[in-house]
Amino acid sequence: MTDQRKGIVDELLFLLQKGNAHVSFEEAVADLPKALRSVTPDNLPYNVWQLVEHIRITQWDIVQFCISAQHQSPPWPSGYWPKATTQPVDDKAWNASLQQIQDDKKRFIALITDTDNDLYKPFAHGTGQSLLREALLIADHTSYHTGEIVIVRRLLKSWK
Repeated sequence: MTDQRKGIVDELLFLLQKGNAHVSFEEAVADLPKALRSVTPDNLPYNVWQLVEHIRITQWDIVQFCISAQHQSPPWPSGYWPKATTQPVDDKAWNASLQQIQDDKKRFIALITDTDNDLYKPFAHGTGQSLLREALLIADHTSYHTGEIVIVRRLLKSWK
């Protein structure tokens, strides 16, 4: 691995796993009381559960796109956002969603750390996307919605 590639991959790994000037996704969802997972604060269109599921679905879609030209993305926007619910989200669904986010992140990290994969080469099945671009997209998208999770938690008085 060239020093330049290693440097870029190291920075991407830090960005995907830790964030930079903000809390990580894992910190944002940690210790959220079960009863608050599906509570939507006044004047907001979403709750923490919807944001977590949106992150899960979107990240899964990006990873699948990167590994398969045959992948079909969900319809936008309905396929990327779960329906609003006021029903409590049980531990099984919550933990499964969080686990898939971690598993898909690991699958993506395996792609960018594999030196056989060119970070810059556009995918033949895309419209200019590359591994580097998709890494930045995952980090940016997750960061944006992680900030929203923190805001929802603050409004629910369930943040540090």
